[in-house]
Amino acid sequence: MLRIRNFRSICFYLCILLVCSACAIRYSCNGASIDYTTTRSISIADFPNNAALVYPQLSSDLSEGIRDLFSRQTRLAILRKGGDLELEGEIINYALTPMSVSADSYAAETKLTVTVRVRFTSNVNPQDSFERTYSAYQTFDATKLLTDVQEELCATMIEEISQAIFNDTVAKW
Repeated sequence: MLRIRNFRSICFYLCILLVCSACAIRYSCNGASIDYTTTRSISIADFPNNAALVYPQLSSDLSEGIRDLFSRQTRLAILRKGGDLELEGEIINYALTPMSVSADSYAAETKLTVTVRVRFTSNVNPQDSFERTYSAYQTFDATKLLTDVQEELCATMIEEISQAIFNDTVAKW
């Protein structure tokens, strides 16, 4: 009799454990608010560099940075053309600006600015489409050469611009 009661208790607890583990709440930490039943792909075109001052790697680094962010944080298929969502644009400014002046009247810091014009088209919800300009900047010590810090500064700005584009297109924050 005791064995049967223990067996029933074990079965009861196993059933409860099974039911509880099957009913799980899942949270997404990537911030994307995408209806994957209607939106399955995004096309991200290359972003050409149309700025007066050109850093040759910037175009490909920006395009790939945006693609990487969307592939890491969404389940959308990344296409070159014809996606449910379309993202295209160009780099319109890459500029150096002298900043704070030191005691000897020379610039103590230099600001590097990248500006990108983006066109977003939603073929699923056309009212979500837009054209916007995104800009990011980083400052560096004016005693350093741009070529010494350019790669690191551009990587930081690309990350910032890519995240802003992601937030405005699919995160809707």
